[in-house]
Amino acid sequence: MMYVVTLHLARTATYLEGYSGCGYEIHAPLDSRLYLDAKAWRRSRGRCRVRRFWTSEADRYGWLIHRAGGPGGATWCIDYDDTSKQHDELGYRLDGHRFGPGDYVSLRAADGELLPFRAAALKLKSPRSGIAQRLLHATCASYHRRSA
Repeated sequence: MMYVVTLHLARTATYLEGYSGCGYEIHAPLDSRLYLDAKAWRRSRGRCRVRRFWTSEADRYGWLIHRAGGPGGATWCIDYDDTSKQHDELGYRLDGHRFGPGDYVSLRAADGELLPFRAAALKLKSPRSGIAQRLLHATCASYHRRSA
């Protein structure tokens, strides 16, 4: 099933209580135990979007990517640039972590720093929202083709 997972920056040396102004909103397929579902991802990869929000920076939008193997068990990553073969942010063993509210995961930023995040919210994604999203995407793509 598709879910929207909101991750907030967890406790770090800079933010002892964590910080909700930095995080991710990830649209991802989770299994019944709330683990990432690679098989479902293959069927719905076009719907697996990511929004990175960071105080004092513009939001970044990308894709949740799954790949076999990877350094340090990083089989899941976030890719913001479709033209590059390199993924921007690597998940640390995300296939072995639950995404339930209060659970923790780690992501390695583009600068190499490994940061902890806490699942602050989990919402089942309505099938209708996927249809609306595809219609909006198709409309935007059509507009961009006409204006090019």
